[in-house]
Amino acid sequence: MHSPALPKVVLMTGAVKRIGANLARQLHALGMNLMLHYRYSEAAADALQAELNAIRPASVGLVQADLLDIAGLPRLVQATLEQFGQLDVLINNASSFYPTPVGEITLEHWADLIGSNLQAPLFLSQAAAPHLKQQQGCIINIVDIHGERPLKNYPLYSVAKAGLIMVTKALAKELAPDVRVNGVAPGAILWAEQQEDDTVQRQVLSQIVLQRRGSPEDIAQAAIYLIEAGYVTGQILQIDGGRTLNQ
Repeated sequence: MHSPALPKVVLMTGAVKRIGANLARQLHALGMNLMLHYRYSEAAADALQAELNAIRPASVGLVQADLLDIAGLPRLVQATLEQFGQLDVLINNASSFYPTPVGEITLEHWADLIGSNLQAPLFLSQAAAPHLKQQQGCIINIVDIHGERPLKNYPLYSVAKAGLIMVTKALAKELAPDVRVNGVAPGAILWAEQQEDDTVQRQVLSQIVLQRRGSPEDIAQAAIYLIEAGYVTGQILQIDGGRTLNQ
């Protein structure tokens, strides 16, 4: 008689607010155990952990870290293993996002935007890979449609996400056949602070074939598909309402 499979264990960065928090709730509802990373949002992290552990005790852990500290990244993996004994899925969701117009770009901008969007996902994936291999697991990188089509005034962010797209494809080749690596590229899902102007919003919506903004649930559905899609690797799933058809 076969023993029931243990729940999948997911380590996710930037996991306690906005798209990350919604994704955490969706994965938890499917029975997965979660190690949720945060940097500064301790109150939001504690609240989300309490909410989910009230539904299923001891199913959610927290780990605080500055992802720009590369030497500290293996600690996230170790914390996950210590609490749950395995690692099935790594979701690189944490991201810095702000404009860096040419002429105003600094080394600090480079360190932060490249560090959070490209460097940290690569090195965290490297630390997680041996443990994901044991579980025939997967990595999901949250990239961006602007990794292929640059966003005006956001050259560094666009470059960083372009790099993460290539990391996704390169790691899919490097870690095969034991670990699948894919990306989700959101379009307009939640308005950033820089996009709260009505004129900017109307301009964005006019480019979207479906004529509406997406929702965090759309990103969660894509991630869930990629976790379960055993014959899919090296792919970038664009969740953009057809926006890239007009760009």
